[in-house]
Parts: sequence; structure tokens; C-alpha cells
Amino acid sequence: MIRWKLAEMARQIESTHAMLETLTYQMCTMDKAEQNAQLAGDCALIKAHATKVFEYCAREAAQIFGGNSYIRGGQGERVERLSREVRAYAVPGGSEEILLDLGIRQAMKQAAKAKL
Repeated sequence: MIRWKLAEMARQIESTHAMLETLTYQMCTMDKAEQNAQLAGDCALIKAHATKVFEYCAREAAQIFGGNSYIRGGQGERVERLSREVRAYAVPGGSEEILLDLGIRQAMKQAAKAKL
């Protein structure tokens, strides 16, 4: 069960990293106007996705470490700190609901343009 939890965390982290690499490549190859027109929704979606992955991994790591994940020292020290700070990292990034709404609105706009 522990290996499955680790594999699931690794799968989500790797997919998030791949999304970031793709977005970074696009930003490096597009001019500013293209970036603004095409990547705003993707940026919003990756921010929301990364936050959800971080929260999932913090929760699963706390499950793995058990009671040690509540102690500010010892083996679970990092897990305790990340579990405590996960929302502090998520909130400045923007509300997940608003980011997801922006992402889907941008995707719908691009789909409508593609039909024309």
C-alpha cells in the first residue's frame, strides 16, 4: 500500500512537471501577444493543478508517516511543516475556483475561434 501511495504521488508530480515544461517551452517560443492570447487559461489551470497535487501529496505523506507527521522534529519534521504550510502556499496563487473558471473560459474562447 505504501508503494502504491508513493507511485500515485510520483505520477501526479511527474504529470505536473510535464505540463510546466510544455508551458515553459511555449512561453519561450511565442511572442508576448501570443502568450497573452493563448496561455492565460493554461497558466491558470496549471496553478490550480499544482496546488491540488501539493495538497494530495502532503496528505498522503502524513498518512504514511502517521503520528510522526504531527511532531515538529524527528522523522516526520518535513511532512509536518509541509502539511502545515500547504494552504499558505496555495492561497497566494489564487482561488482554485477562480483559476479553474478562467481556464475553462479561455479554453471555450479558443474552441469558438477554432470553429470559425
